[in-house]
Amino acid sequence: MQIRIGAYFRRAEARNRAGRFVRALLSPVERKNGWQLAEELGERSPHGVQRLLAEADWDEEAVRDELRRYVVDHLGEADGVLVVDETGFLKKGKKSAGVANQYSGAAHGLANSQVGVFVLYASACGAAFLDRELYIPEEWLANSVRSREAGIPEEHTLTSKGELARRMLARAFAAGVPAQWVVGDTLYGYDELRNWLEEQHKHYVLAIPETHLVWVNGRQQPVGYLAALLPPEAWTVLSAGEGSQGARLYEWSWFRLPEGGEPLDGADEKNRESCQARFLLLRRSLSDPSHRAYYRVAGPATLTLPEAVRIAGRRWTIEEGIEEAKGEVGLDQYEVRTYRAWHRFMTLALLAHAVLAVVRHRTREKKAPASSLASH
Repeated sequence: MQIRIGAYFRRAEARNRAGRFVRALLSPVERKNGWQLAEELGERSPHGVQRLLAEADWDEEAVRDELRRYVVDHLGEADGVLVVDETGFLKKGKKSAGVANQYSGAAHGLANSQVGVFVLYASACGAAFLDRELYIPEEWLANSVRSREAGIPEEHTLTSKGELARRMLARAFAAGVPAQWVVGDTLYGYDELRNWLEEQHKHYVLAIPETHLVWVNGRQQPVGYLAALLPPEAWTVLSAGEGSQGARLYEWSWFRLPEGGEPLDGADEKNRESCQARFLLLRRSLSDPSHRAYYRVAGPATLTLPEAVRIAGRRWTIEEGIEEAKGEVGLDQYEVRTYRAWHRFMTLALLAHAVLAVVRHRTREKKAPASSLASH
């Protein structure tokens, strides 16, 4: 990995420290904070680590691009899916870039925290992150002195989490990442992002709130109301993939939306396989049918319900990835305050997580022949 990213560091000292830093993140050290990482690196104080993240001359965006290439090289498959989500990082002070009293999944509510938006790549080979962006609330941009102290670029304007996700997806598409599907929760199911994805000829399964309106029988109706009208026979039990407790079983239903199905690029019937059709996908709990989730889907006209459910289930891969990255490489244990240092730490931590994902994939590949032979 150090060879792959070495060209993006101006000086050998920073280059070598970055390589050792990634290895330290992969080590079994209990806390991945400045002091313990420095100790793992064989340094007497965290000043070298802090300098690497805050001051050293290296290009974190180019390293981010190398992270993406590494993931695609080792985990890339034609069935790849891009998953978008955000996570909170709880903080005690007020000086870390973007920190505010805002919703944090880590706290299950409002908390003093930073929020990062991430894009993860998931395929049959495994899952790893491609990109990261720090969300900056409006209150920060209204205070130029505070923003400057935290290193937030002067040109930074108020940018929604959805727009941050769109920018990261655009980078992935421009780089030719092998993925036709995008998956995300309700924060990313808004009209502008869906329309943009269709313009890019990309398919999606994006969650929407129960108040979301769709056209049915010439009228706009909330999806929650429509789901409540469906008879019992309209629902089918399907698995959305394997979880820690086994198969994720739910009841599912769907129907094609009337405005869907028209080719975006003028394709004729011979190219029907690539045409976009739009669907409403519905999910409800087996134990409590009133607990429902809703998705807007755009995909091939030949898409089946089991296929749509399988892709919707990819949504959990990013939650699992965030949990792994926090637990295994200390994604949430950083001690930096500036905008740039946050992105640098995240980039190196996601590199470390990607290495673990690739090692797991290689381990499964080595075990597969033996297990297949044993079954005969």
